[in-house]
Amino acid sequence: MPNRSRAPKIKTITDIKMPEVQELRLDNGIPVYVVAMGTQEVLKVEVIFKGGRPYEHKKLASRATSALLREGTQNYNSADLAEKLDYFGSSLAIPYHTDTASLTLLSLNKHFNQVLPLLGEVIKTPSFPEQELQAFIQRSIQHLQVDLSKNDVVAYRQITEQFFGPEHPYGYNSTAETYNQLTREDLLQHHRSLFTKDNCVIIISGKVTAEVLEQLNEQLGHGIPAGIIPEPKLILQEAPPQQMLISKPDSLQSAIRIGFRTFNRHHPDFFDLSILNVILGGYFGSRLMTNIREEKGYTYNIYSTLDAMQFDGCFYIGTEVGNEFVADTRTQIYLEMDRLREELVDEDELEMMRNYILGNYLTMIDGPFNVAELVRLLVTENLPFTELQDSVDLTLAVTPESIQAIAQKYLIPEKMSEVIVGKAEKLD
Repeated sequence: MPNRSRAPKIKTITDIKMPEVQELRLDNGIPVYVVAMGTQEVLKVEVIFKGGRPYEHKKLASRATSALLREGTQNYNSADLAEKLDYFGSSLAIPYHTDTASLTLLSLNKHFNQVLPLLGEVIKTPSFPEQELQAFIQRSIQHLQVDLSKNDVVAYRQITEQFFGPEHPYGYNSTAETYNQLTREDLLQHHRSLFTKDNCVIIISGKVTAEVLEQLNEQLGHGIPAGIIPEPKLILQEAPPQQMLISKPDSLQSAIRIGFRTFNRHHPDFFDLSILNVILGGYFGSRLMTNIREEKGYTYNIYSTLDAMQFDGCFYIGTEVGNEFVADTRTQIYLEMDRLREELVDEDELEMMRNYILGNYLTMIDGPFNVAELVRLLVTENLPFTELQDSVDLTLAVTPESIQAIAQKYLIPEKMSEVIVGKAEKLD
């Protein structure tokens, strides 16, 4: 019998094997990545286009185009599409991504041949009805008005604009005016120029059979027009770090954002900065969480994040605290940065962080749909399929000295932009 009074030994993960991913091409040349795993008769197909903000000809065209893709096609209106998908127990999601436009179909194997043509219709012949566009504009403006009443949303909008500038695809903010300027022709143009076979990749996962691949080729291997690979439009407006206070006298809490513009995943410092981010505020046992939530009790949640987009990135710390705690919260945030620059991380903390990260790597390959998400990241970010094992090796090689070195390079208070939205009247 096992002795349950003693915890089992922690075994360090040293090797994570990326499941086999097959690459093939449809008749029209679209690359398809096949994750044939699992025992359940379920399939997931994600069709991805370079159709996000960096490729827009007009602000918000990417969001509007994705939102209206399934609101009607050449042969179906939105209600017909929804009814057919529901009848076959399938779902079609069109999530919004900053850099890409994607459509995700979930289906049982036995109904795949019934619902896949619907996906093809949505991709090839969306109608973008004028009345649906106007409804989308009105809904979006209403949602925007609600969002602008939330301090955390306002703080995020302002600090990303500081990082990239108001004309950069990662920095511009939506307004009622930019929504109202959208026309049906903008959506048609965005679709014509970017939803092409030369600008597309497909990831299919689950119980993938030869018959499934034949059906995929039949529906998506034909009829998607040719096009050119688009060039991103990146109008970067460099600005010095600044502090911004947006006063909302009636607020019970203040939102805080502190950070700086970084880089994409191909930068040589990206991995080390991602490790530093985890220690500072990237998980529940982080420095910021331990200090400001658990010891001080100023907030329910505080975090740091390293956002990596296809062409750029940013790092920021975020929290919401009572107005009376704003000053000391800022002080404590900068003190934690000072500690990382001046003191070596001890081995116990380093080991806990390492196990947390390695555990996350394991979840990335837990099941076909998780593997498909990993493949999506690797393909859209142009990373090698050895990236997972490379990251394991780098995580195991992290030292207190390497963490301190990256902290000394990047956690510099004078280079931090700062936004506070709330009742505070001044910044010290």
